[in-house]
Amino acid sequence: MSGNRITRRTFLKRAAVTSAAAVAFPYIIPSSALGADGAVAPSNRIVMGAIGVGGQGTGNMRAFLGSRGVQMVAACDVDKAHVARAKGIVDKRYDNKDCATYGDFRQLLARDDIDAVCIGTPDHWHGLVTLAAAESGKDIYCEKPLVNTIAEGRVVCDAIERYGRVLQTGSHERSRPNARYACELVRNGRIGKLQSMTVNLPPNSWQLPGPNPPMAVPEGFNYDMWLGPTPYETYTKNRCHFWFRYILDYSGGEVTDRGAHVIDIGQLGNNTDHTGPVEIKGQGEFPRDGLYDTAQLFEFAFTYADGMKMLVTSNQPRGVKFQGTDGWVFVHIHGGNLTAEPASLLQEVIGPNEVNLGRSPGHHADFLNAVRTRGTTMAPPEVGHRSATMCHLANIAMVTGKTLQWDPVAERITNDDVAQRMTSRPMRAPWKMA
Repeated sequence: MSGNRITRRTFLKRAAVTSAAAVAFPYIIPSSALGADGAVAPSNRIVMGAIGVGGQGTGNMRAFLGSRGVQMVAACDVDKAHVARAKGIVDKRYDNKDCATYGDFRQLLARDDIDAVCIGTPDHWHGLVTLAAAESGKDIYCEKPLVNTIAEGRVVCDAIERYGRVLQTGSHERSRPNARYACELVRNGRIGKLQSMTVNLPPNSWQLPGPNPPMAVPEGFNYDMWLGPTPYETYTKNRCHFWFRYILDYSGGEVTDRGAHVIDIGQLGNNTDHTGPVEIKGQGEFPRDGLYDTAQLFEFAFTYADGMKMLVTSNQPRGVKFQGTDGWVFVHIHGGNLTAEPASLLQEVIGPNEVNLGRSPGHHADFLNAVRTRGTTMAPPEVGHRSATMCHLANIAMVTGKTLQWDPVAERITNDDVAQRMTSRPMRAPWKMA
C-alpha cells in the first residue's frame, strides 16, 4: 500500500498529527479530499481485499472496484496467474501499481487497514476463510453456497454474531426486483393459499472433461493450499478451478451451484428463511467412474412441517414456480422476468400495510450499505446457511438413497446415523473450524 493513501481506519489518527502542522503551515485541501463534489472522503471509504480471484472472484472484485466509496488494495489467490491478473485490473483502475498480492489469505487478513473482503474461493474454502475474516474484524461478501457442509454453516453464523460482522451471501438472485415482487405476491395471498413450489435447475450440462491422469503441478500454483482441508489427491488439471464444482469433496454440483440461488428464492417466498424442511427424499443419476461424482440428473423433494412441499428437478427453464389456489407465478432466472396465471397478477400493487420485502440497490451495493450502516444484508448468514443446508441435505439424500428426517431447530438428521455424519467432514491438518 502506498504511503500517500489515507484509509478509513488511519484517517482519524493522522488527523491529530496533521492538525498541529496545519497551524504553522497553512495549505489548501482539494474539495474532493473532503468528500465534496460527489467524492467520498477518505474517512468514509471502505477498504477491501479480494480472496480467491478466479472467474467469479474476479467478477465480484470488479463489481466492488467500480463501486463508489470503495478502495480495493489487495488480492489473494493460490494461483499466481490469477493474482497477477487481479493486480493488473486493480492497478489499471487506479492508474498505479499499489495493489498488494498474496498467496495465503491469512496474510491479507492480518492487515488492519482492510475493512472488508470478498471471498471467491472454491466452496471447500468458504467456511474457513469466512471464519478467519470474522475473527480478524473484517466484514465479508462470500460467494454461495455459503459453506460446503451443514456443520460449517452453524459455526459461521455463530462467528458473525459473536464478532459483530456484516456478511452478504453471494445469492444475488435474491436482490433482483422480479424475485422480490413475486415473493410479495405469494406472501400477500395474491395467488391464494400457497400449495406447492417447483424449482427447476439445469442438469450438469457441461461436457465433463476426461480422461484425467495424474500430472505435474504447474509452476506458480500452490496445489497443497488449494486442497486445503480436503483429502490429499494427486494433481490433475481438471480437478481444480472451474471443474471443482462437480466433485463432492469440494462442492455439490448444480444442486449447490445454481440450487443455492433458486432454492433460496423459494425459501423467501415461503417465509422460511430461518428454518427448513422436516423431510428430504430424492434420487440422482451419478457418474459411474472417473473424477466427477456429483449428480448429473436429479429430482428431490422437501417437505415442511406444515405440509408444504418444494419439488426440485433438473429441468428447464431455470426458476421457481409458486402454485396457489387462485393462480401461480414463475420467477425466471434467465432474463429476470416473471410469468403468471392469471397474467393480471403481475399488475398487482403491494400496499404499504402489506408484506413488503424491500428492494435492493444491487447485491454488492446492498453489502456496502450494510457495512456503512451496520445493518442487515439481503442475504445474511442465517439465510445463506439455511439455503445451503437444503442443498447439502438433498445431496446426502441422493447419495445415501434414504428418506431423511430433519430437525431444523437442532439441525440434525434424526433417522439415520450415517447420513447425520455426512453433515460435517473431517478436515486435513492443520485446518479446522474452531
